[in-house]
Amino acid sequence: MSVAKVIEITASSSKGFEDAVQKGLSKIAESVKHIKGAWVNDMKVVTGDDGKVTEWRVNMRVNFVVE
Repeated sequence: MSVAKVIEITASSSKGFEDAVQKGLSKIAESVKHIKGAWVNDMKVVTGDDGKVTEWRVNMRVNFVVE
C-alpha cells in the first residue's frame, strides 16, 4: 500500500508559465522526494504600468509518495 501527500506551492518566473512550473518543481525537489505529479490550479501575471507582463506566477499542488 502507498500513501501520498499533497502540498501547495507558488512559483514565479520572468520568462513564462512553463518556466515558473519547472522552477517550482525543481526547488521543491531539493527537499521532497518521490514527486509523482503536479496540478496547476491557478495562473497569474504581474504587469508594469505600461501593461507589459513582468512576471508569470503559478499556484500548484504537488503530490508525492510518503515512505
